[in-house]
Amino acid sequence: MSATKRLIEFARAEHRLPDAVRDAAIHLLGDTLAVGAAGSTAPGADGVFAAAQGWGAGQDARIIARDVRLPAAGAAFVNAFQIHCLEWDAVHEPAVVHALSTVTASVAAAIDRRGGCDPDEALAALAVGVDVASGLGIAASSALRFFRPATAGCIGSALAVARIDGVENSEDVLGLAYSQVAGTMQAHVEGSIALPLQIAGAARAAIAAVDLVKAGLTGPHDVLEGPFGYFKLIDDGNIAGYTDHLGDVWRIAEVSIKPFPSGRASHAVIATLDTLMREGAVSAGNVATIEAFVPPLIQRLVGRPMQAAMTPAYARLCLQLLVALQLIDGRIDPRRFTADTFADPAIGTLARKLSITLDGNQDPNALSPQRLVVTLNDGTRVERVIPHTLGHPDAAMSAAQTATKRGLARELAANITDPRLFADPLSYFTRPEPA
Repeated sequence: MSATKRLIEFARAEHRLPDAVRDAAIHLLGDTLAVGAAGSTAPGADGVFAAAQGWGAGQDARIIARDVRLPAAGAAFVNAFQIHCLEWDAVHEPAVVHALSTVTASVAAAIDRRGGCDPDEALAALAVGVDVASGLGIAASSALRFFRPATAGCIGSALAVARIDGVENSEDVLGLAYSQVAGTMQAHVEGSIALPLQIAGAARAAIAAVDLVKAGLTGPHDVLEGPFGYFKLIDDGNIAGYTDHLGDVWRIAEVSIKPFPSGRASHAVIATLDTLMREGAVSAGNVATIEAFVPPLIQRLVGRPMQAAMTPAYARLCLQLLVALQLIDGRIDPRRFTADTFADPAIGTLARKLSITLDGNQDPNALSPQRLVVTLNDGTRVERVIPHTLGHPDAAMSAAQTATKRGLARELAANITDPRLFADPLSYFTRPEPA
């Protein structure tokens, strides 16, 4: 059996999630919906919603933290944008894929359109979609060329939606999803709002792929291993390295949760500074220099310099700025990503104290380990090795840290009409109408 065939069989098989995996899925779902609520008031969110309203009328599915409904494809687009736009969404680190963002948005739209779903069925679809999207990233051996959360995310999402909609011919769903994959890393380089728009487009394309198959359309089948398939055009890699171990481990249980609304590549440094500040070892006033020794992907993703005319999207990916904000504010609040902040001389002075050095790691997709060296004004050196970043399954956030994150998310969200969004996310996800 080919690797593609094994993936298809896994995607449509009956699955009962182990208890630990089910718990992880529920926790990640709650995190994802919370950041989607916070993203409802982010820059660009109202424009995205306005555009989606013009794509057709319908009441299929809810928009997170907005008391409105849209056709399923439009709802998936808006919700995926809201989930990713603050860079606060969960990520599978070895895969470099924000799988929950696309899969949650598309599956939620499909469930709403259907009128509800059994919780275990919904969680299985969520877990399968995240597994496939993450698996494509795990199988990749090349550095990011395309924006993998959108390309791999579209494919995982489409196969998850096919489960909710009861579509059996998954080969065509896979083919039509692949036919729509898109997303460029140029948006990341420039700090463009196109980055979350690419996530949004992937979620919408997942709905479209399934709807086209339901309408009798077909797609190419050898889209992962074929001469113009995913692992020829999008990423280098060997899909069998993932599919040979399907079912041995659920990838959703490997996903990391982001403590801060900024690029994941910034979190090891920020979290370590946060710990040192809470210990009383480091403060904005006593730091002379900060040296981060990191894998190449960290430098590539967040090693960009501060600029006077930064966009909020660029700022979320600027480790210099984020370090300065952490030292001054003791937290990362997206409402601080403003022109006044960027022009603040105190922010600029602190930002310039950070230097980034490559650590010799040869893995182009590695986010860890990292090492941080802080030199104080009196010459004292404080050094920390960071094997896993806060939020990784091996460095899980505490209950208090989770509460802090969700508290800020609730504060940022303007209009929560359904209290289950934070209090009972599984019910919110599977039952379209409030209890």
